[in-house]
Amino acid sequence: MWDSTASSVTTRLNAVRLGIFAGIFTCLAYPLLVFLPLPRVATVALAACIGPALGLASYGLKTLLDLERSTVSSALGLLLNALAGTMFSAMLLVQLAVKALAQDQKVAPPLAGVWLGLDVAWDAYVGLGTLFFAVAMLRHPRFGRAFAYSGLAIAVSLLALNFYTFPTPPGSAGLIDLGPAAGLWYLIVTIQTWRSMAWAKGRAASV
Repeated sequence: MWDSTASSVTTRLNAVRLGIFAGIFTCLAYPLLVFLPLPRVATVALAACIGPALGLASYGLKTLLDLERSTVSSALGLLLNALAGTMFSAMLLVQLAVKALAQDQKVAPPLAGVWLGLDVAWDAYVGLGTLFFAVAMLRHPRFGRAFAYSGLAIAVSLLALNFYTFPTPPGSAGLIDLGPAAGLWYLIVTIQTWRSMAWAKGRAASV
């Protein structure tokens, strides 16, 4: 006889595992794009895949958080981060396409403003997504205050800096670029999610 309970447990755990894999991919792919001179095809492929990977990572994180208690905050975190991933891939692909077509010519400032606007949109969505995920972590047994408060601090600072320096990115305006801090926070969250698999198995079987 088909066991729907066992199937539900397996589905939830697989979602968490998928989130861990996607989270690691996302946290590693961005530094590769920034710091390594990759071939054009590899650059385009990574730029196109980072956005969907962020959405999958957020789905896995939401699944883990909801094993304790389903909240509006975790649902909003997933929604906003999935939209952020869309904006991020769009920003990178627009930038790559414009520079490829411009070749050695200087890109006109109004045209560069297209991807700068998308950059702020991405930061706004991921900042809000991070904020809501941090709220969902506040009373979670596998995350708690340290994750919640650090996530809230990064999210609020990221939003404030990007709005203040718009349309220039904070790093280019002589202020702090909090992108690496946000990436590090999500990497630590991903590692903690992986460390929580034993808890997730027990919790998924009991709910």
